[in-house]
Order: sequence, then structure tokens, then C-alpha cells
Amino acid sequence: MGIFEQLGRKTPQNALPANPMQMMQKLRSDPVGFLRQSGMNIPAGMNDPQQIINHLMQSGQLPQGRLQQAMQMAQMMRK
Repeated sequence: MGIFEQLGRKTPQNALPANPMQMMQKLRSDPVGFLRQSGMNIPAGMNDPQQIINHLMQSGQLPQGRLQQAMQMAQMMRK
């Protein structure tokens, strides 16, 4: 299951905000927690954004196409 499908998934233990702006706020305030809550496996102590992205891509958790989609969405939200 890809990141976008996981981000929209809600379970009692994994309740992410449905509102995109709330999601963005949660991602900004606690990126590692947000990604873990989304089902991503990020090693403890890893806080550098580039290091996290590299880990997710090398471990196959984040395909290149999904990364590009996420970056385009982030740019659109900044406007």
C-alpha cells in the first residue's frame, strides 16, 4: 500500500486527520511521528529529512514516483 493510500486510512490506532490542511500541520509539527503513524518504518533517532527520504526510498517504502507526487503536492500547498 502506498503512502497516499496509507495517509487516507483511518483505524482506531491509526487515526490521521482527514482534512489535508490538518495533515500538513501534523506533518510539519511531527514529521517522524506522522510518517510512522502512516505505516512507514523509520529507525529511532533518524531526524534529518533527507536521511529519512533516503531511507524510505532505499527500503522500498517510498517509490520515486510517489516522492515526486508528494513534492508537487507540497509545492501546490505553499502557493
